[in-house]
Amino acid sequence: MMDKEPDETLVVLVAARDQRALRILMERHMPRVLRVAQRIVSNAADADDIGQEAFMRVWKHAASFDPVTARFTTWFYRIVLNLAFDQARKPIHRPLEEASDAHATGIAVVDRMIEQEQQTMLTNALSLLTDRQRAAVALFHMEGLSGKDAAQAMGLTEKAFESLLTRARMALKQHVEQVGQARRSYA
Repeated sequence: MMDKEPDETLVVLVAARDQRALRILMERHMPRVLRVAQRIVSNAADADDIGQEAFMRVWKHAASFDPVTARFTTWFYRIVLNLAFDQARKPIHRPLEEASDAHATGIAVVDRMIEQEQQTMLTNALSLLTDRQRAAVALFHMEGLSGKDAAQAMGLTEKAFESLLTRARMALKQHVEQVGQARRSYA
């Protein structure tokens, strides 16, 4: 039963051009890939493109994976991060469909507006971070990778990753404090 095989075994099968092995890897990892990518590029459509491209690269370069030097997830999330960083550097174009429904009313709309405002605040705060800081926060806090795994995925030592994550947290805290002060001064 291929579904129970570890990722590293599946990559060997992908290198031998086993499409079912690739589909299993996609089922296992696509949701997290999309979340990580979207945290970096702040756009679901771009995140989807990154996910598709990341798995295309797994298909093309599976033979270059070395299970002795890294786990599959470490190797794979390095691919995802590189694609997301490249996309994040491109100019942002927002589709018209993202505009909210101006005619909706009711409590659910207020709740949705509050949620959207909170998400916007988080997105704005994350956008002030460097790509690498944003990736560190996404991998560690939002996706639950261990410090060791996140450091490997980013090509850093654990100590360098901890330092990067600390700087990111400090920058986020400073931004939240500034927003809070600005709101209190308007009240």
